[in-house]
Amino acid sequence: MLNKYARAFFTRVLTPFAAFLLRRGVSPDAVTLIGTAGVMAGALAFYPRGEFFWGTVVITLFVFSDLVDGNMARQAGTSSRWGAFLDSTLDRVADAAVFGGFALWYAGGGDSLTLCAVAIFCLASGQVVSYTKARGESIGLPVDVNGLIERAERLVISLVLAGLAGLHSFGVPHIEVLLPIGLWIVAVGSLVTLGQRVVTVRRECAEADAAASAAERESA
Repeated sequence: MLNKYARAFFTRVLTPFAAFLLRRGVSPDAVTLIGTAGVMAGALAFYPRGEFFWGTVVITLFVFSDLVDGNMARQAGTSSRWGAFLDSTLDRVADAAVFGGFALWYAGGGDSLTLCAVAIFCLASGQVVSYTKARGESIGLPVDVNGLIERAERLVISLVLAGLAGLHSFGVPHIEVLLPIGLWIVAVGSLVTLGQRVVTVRRECAEADAAASAAERESA
């Protein structure tokens, strides 16, 4: 849902910056790699120590690379299958670092195995949600469904609430409860989205099989 409305806006905003990087000889692949490294550093250096505010600040600075690299490729006319593959693959790595950071916190200083398990579920379900679409498309299906919570929603909910929860270290009372709330929302939403995609793929498989059978009968 957020992809539909936010991506076009941020693409327009970031276009001048993308053009600036191209003039300096920076490649889209380099932006992809640097952005992923920055997200991983912010998530794994700060989140396991419970420093959610500063971790979120660092991650937010780098997460927009996901829009900048594609913008650069379009401006330079160098969009390619390799670029799309690299971007998609490293998106999964960055997401795993974010939720892995949460899991490490709750396994240690956060002292909650339940929330550690929820964070791990968010990590795993996010990967599977992406896989279902990729796998469906690889067998020739459109997988024509957006779903309740996709990658953009997972990141926005998690990062916003983690950043706000981090204000606890500045003396804001009781605000740390926002992160567990965010993790539960992402976990439930991801489960619903996974169900939506599985149901859609099943329906599209049935329709494709029926169309193939009809074509065979007509040609017989």
